[in-house]
Amino acid sequence: MSTRLTNIVVLGAGGRMGRALISLAAGDPELRLCGAIEAEGAPGVGQDAGEVAGTGALGVRISTDFAAVARPDAVALDFTNAEAALSHLRTAVVRQSPIVIGSTGFNPPQVQELDELAARTRSVVAANMSVGVNVLLDLVRSAARALGDAFDPEVVEVHHRMKIDSPSGTALALGKAAAEELGRNLDVDGRFGRQGVVGRRTDREIGVMALRGGDVVGDHTVFFIGMGERLELTHRAQSRDCLARGALRAAKWLDTQKTPGRYSMADVLGL
Repeated sequence: MSTRLTNIVVLGAGGRMGRALISLAAGDPELRLCGAIEAEGAPGVGQDAGEVAGTGALGVRISTDFAAVARPDAVALDFTNAEAALSHLRTAVVRQSPIVIGSTGFNPPQVQELDELAARTRSVVAANMSVGVNVLLDLVRSAARALGDAFDPEVVEVHHRMKIDSPSGTALALGKAAAEELGRNLDVDGRFGRQGVVGRRTDREIGVMALRGGDVVGDHTVFFIGMGERLELTHRAQSRDCLARGALRAAKWLDTQKTPGRYSMADVLGL
């Protein structure tokens, strides 16, 4: 029985996530690296992507021109930043390249553009590519639906001291999942920090708190706090490999889809 081979292009190939994707893909017989992209002037440009990732030479050099390698039969994986991700998505739409976007930190106008463009090619967009986190999102929806307004939802996330956006995209996704099931709107009912004499907690608010320090890959806990009891749902990422493995799983799945559209990790996992 032949193995289905998925071609991939790693965007942000010299970064931590890019190197993890390349390293894991190199050991997967179902994946073939056919492109590696970095920004102009970034370390690693011109070098073999495998050597940069620490896996040994793979015969693919890191370049700066995504358009030159973007094509319908190669899935791009983007873990860069919001501005770069949108640039890559524009190219993906023109070239009809499928793309998996795990970048976060999009501001409202960027979110609007992302929403408009993502459906014009095959795409998977997720705030967190971890399989465990996406199961957590499903559990949060189920818990919010069952517990209702009698329990107060709060989200707490912890990340390494170098993370530039706050709260994390995953924390926002968790807060949004709870809000939707409770008939609320996180943009209106979210409380992003408390200080001073803020008054009693309102019945509708959903707290989302961010902690930063050290080298924490990413911890997320959703509390449902009731009278005399509370439920805590927690995911802890022990290594970035969990994000990379989920993204590669998404790439394989997206390669089998024939219809343009914006998909989620819930689609990938059948949740």
